[in-house]
Amino acid sequence: MIPLRLRSALLLALVSLVGIAGFTWPLFTRPHGTENLAHASDAPWLFVIVLPLLLAIILAELADGSLDAKGIAVLGVLIACGAALRAPTTGATGFTGVLFLLIPGGRVFGRGFGFVQGALTLFTSALLTGGVGPWLPFEMIAAAWLGFFAGCLPAARGRVEIWMLAAYGAVAGLVYGLVMDMWFWPFTVSGDNQLHFVPGDSLAENLRRFWGFHLASAFGFDLPRAAGNALLVLFVGVPVLAALRRASHRAAFGAPVEFRAADAPGRGSSAGSAGSALLDRHRETPDGLAVDVDADAGTGG
Repeated sequence: MIPLRLRSALLLALVSLVGIAGFTWPLFTRPHGTENLAHASDAPWLFVIVLPLLLAIILAELADGSLDAKGIAVLGVLIACGAALRAPTTGATGFTGVLFLLIPGGRVFGRGFGFVQGALTLFTSALLTGGVGPWLPFEMIAAAWLGFFAGCLPAARGRVEIWMLAAYGAVAGLVYGLVMDMWFWPFTVSGDNQLHFVPGDSLAENLRRFWGFHLASAFGFDLPRAAGNALLVLFVGVPVLAALRRASHRAAFGAPVEFRAADAPGRGSSAGSAGSALLDRHRETPDGLAVDVDADAGTGG
């Protein structure tokens, strides 16, 4: 698991605060627009803020040594695979496979990795499927939270872990739909006031209307997504987790790199080699295995 350093944690918290503000500010104002054009004026600004912050998280992880070229490669592969899973499951019935890999990704590689993976997976999949719109930055933030909390689950192994991840996938599918309803619901000010946003009314009353709206309209689309996440974890979760853990072990993410002096040269060595300082690079994985960096890089492992 890749540790989450202080700088990355602060940037991650900033992205989350920006996301919360983006979702909730219409509840405290009189938003202008329609349901189909919700956040048309502020969504581009939200996107411009969030994307550089995500890049800053990656750069901070690189600077702190938590992430290296292998980690970037693994992140790119998971993002590409997640985006590809969205193409055959566009979500017309509520089910989409794009969220599945966020669960094992966050579980194996940690909270920060899962956060960035979730946001960039939705961004890439939107470019692939033509799903770019004012909803995109909100989808990115919601998926980032899904990947983040997958890395916060307690330790477990075997069947217990698979059932725990399946349950998390189901709950995350439901919560994802609930959060995404908030991005447009405050703009639905027409119609039955029992289910639509009423500007100027109390926050508690509007949240009660929002809950009724969600149950009456969108909850049916959330159920296939929740069931799909759980079934994917149950059927293919074991080999996916095994493959990711194997990649994590071979890459030795988060292992410190140490420099130590080699043994003194023998008497038969040349004068030039006798006067040079020989350094041997090695690092130790979290489970105590010593990894030769140079040898590992030469073998492609």
